[in-house]
Amino acid sequence: MPRVQLKSQALFQLLRPEQVNALSEVAERVQLKSGETVYSQGDEAEFMFVVLEGQVSLRTPSTTGASLLIDQVTEGAIFGYCVCFELTTYALTALCTEDTRLLKIRADALKKLMDQDLIMGYAIQTLISRVYFRRYLETMNKLQAIVHAVPLA
Repeated sequence: MPRVQLKSQALFQLLRPEQVNALSEVAERVQLKSGETVYSQGDEAEFMFVVLEGQVSLRTPSTTGASLLIDQVTEGAIFGYCVCFELTTYALTALCTEDTRLLKIRADALKKLMDQDLIMGYAIQTLISRVYFRRYLETMNKLQAIVHAVPLA
């Protein structure tokens, strides 16, 4: 697998050069078309992703066909880092909304680095937690808007 340069991504700027090299060894570029699924809710969470180009929609799936949009991630965004929270499956479905190039990284490799270097691990966990908390607050606002839009009889 060809090595991938990670230094330009904000999350990876928290890593020492040898840690960046270790992750580069387990990263690959993938190209997906608009409409293709990166992963589905419930799939085993083996990878995390960086959007190099394009756009990915993170959604809660539904059996009725309707789904709730949680976030739209674009160039530079990182998603799918469930392993950092010790989750074994993806909580959302990630769907490309346009042709997209992604960097696909083995999540267990990042987790291993975080466990070996607790200061760096804490910094990464803090960064990731901010993203998750922002998504949580935005989702709560969306749900609140839906509830307020329902007429009460």
